[in-house]
Amino acid sequence: MFAIVDSAELEGRRKLIARELGAQAIKLNRFDSRPGQEGFGHDERESGQEEIYFAVEGTGSIRVGSEEIPLEPGRFVLVTPDETHQVIAGPRGLSYVVVGAVIGE
Repeated sequence: MFAIVDSAELEGRRKLIARELGAQAIKLNRFDSRPGQEGFGHDERESGQEEIYFAVEGTGSIRVGSEEIPLEPGRFVLVTPDETHQVIAGPRGLSYVVVGAVIGE
């Protein structure tokens, strides 16, 4: 069995890729942010989910605690559940993917 989804066919900033594919264990979303757009600052303490962020187009940064880490294609950033984090798109916008999983499952 396999499934295919084209993110260009999905509406909105947040695209629930794994859900659209019918994945049961993997959590994967794509976000398409306008220039300078700031994502929602949050942590994953309640869910226990760790997340890997990576850019697919454009540039920006991810603020983790008091650190600001550049996001650009080819760079991957792991964020543990206890860290508050927020993505900020650069001047040309940023499309990025988040893969998440609950630790221990």
